[in-house]
Amino acid sequence: MALYIVILGPAHPFRGGGITTFNERLARGLQEAGHKVEILNFTVQYPSFLFPGKSQTTDEPPPTDLTIEQRLHSMNPINWWSTGEYLRKKKPDLILVRYWLPFMGPAFGTVLRRVRKNRSTKIIALTDNVQPHEKRLGDQLFTRYFLPACDAFITMSKKVEQDLRSFVADKPILQVRHPLYDNFGSPVAKDKAREHLGISSDTRVLLFFGFIRAYKGLDLLLKALPLIREQNILLVVAGEFYDEPAAYHRLINELGIENKVKLMADFIPSDQVRFYFSAADLVVQPYRNATQSGVTPLAYHFDKPMVVTNVGGLPDYVENEKTGLIAEPDPASLAQAINRFFEFGADRFSAQICEKKKELSWPVFIDQLLQLFYRLKK
Repeated sequence: MALYIVILGPAHPFRGGGITTFNERLARGLQEAGHKVEILNFTVQYPSFLFPGKSQTTDEPPPTDLTIEQRLHSMNPINWWSTGEYLRKKKPDLILVRYWLPFMGPAFGTVLRRVRKNRSTKIIALTDNVQPHEKRLGDQLFTRYFLPACDAFITMSKKVEQDLRSFVADKPILQVRHPLYDNFGSPVAKDKAREHLGISSDTRVLLFFGFIRAYKGLDLLLKALPLIREQNILLVVAGEFYDEPAAYHRLINELGIENKVKLMADFIPSDQVRFYFSAADLVVQPYRNATQSGVTPLAYHFDKPMVVTNVGGLPDYVENEKTGLIAEPDPASLAQAINRFFEFGADRFSAQICEKKKELSWPVFIDQLLQLFYRLKK
């Protein structure tokens, strides 16, 4: 039976990183499964104090295969009510709402309370974070307002499920695997990717990918570089600074590693992502804390082994010494894991990565999601 499904959350033209990418890929997967899908997007997403990057929007052309409507203003209570009324009257079978930041709790909670008055639509929250990485006043209150408006929840890590259980005792919670980001194109030859990025073909390349924030631990990785035995090494940092860049530049100078770091500190357009991953030997996620990370399914898509830290949901996705290595969030442990990777060689990980990818398909994710929906309908 074809369903009418609304995804409530950011999409083009917002540069939401993994959230936007996931929403659009999920919409395509649901459409491929035969369902009618719309994304109800923001008109205004973040206030400036919550978005330290250069721009919230992208100049990339909009997707032509998706229905995306900009309607929700995150800070306008009158708009929350009208958006809720709009969805209540449209009566979708299912609303999938993305919850990644407590700031969105009042807007989403109000919208969904209006929708529930139609006594028809089921609401499942895809909860990326329940306890935010960077805590602010009101987090607990906003989350507690949002959660009762949902019928069930999906998490993609044990950490988020545990956090959610501290708030929700009587509603279904399903933990699933974060599917692959397979919408950035196919890998390219390593030499071609390095030529495109201006990187020597004989260098050992580590990749740190994504927005640069304190909790992601780039400083820990920079401090690990002098401890890595491989001398012909380059750390490529690909992502926009959401912290003050000066502290990182100062640390690089203090450590004397200027020739081992290539800062490509800007938002990476979708059509360029494959070059960064294809150029890398190893993807490193040196996070201080985490729930799950969209970098992990990206690395798997491009067949890259990873070093991740033993925090949050990161170890849920990496089998130690099989698809990557797990380190503690400190420079010595990160360096030890990277040294171990070079001792093993990349070939050691290839077969296990290939097997892991089979678990992380979109059809598997969508099947689990819809099974949860049909349970709610009984």
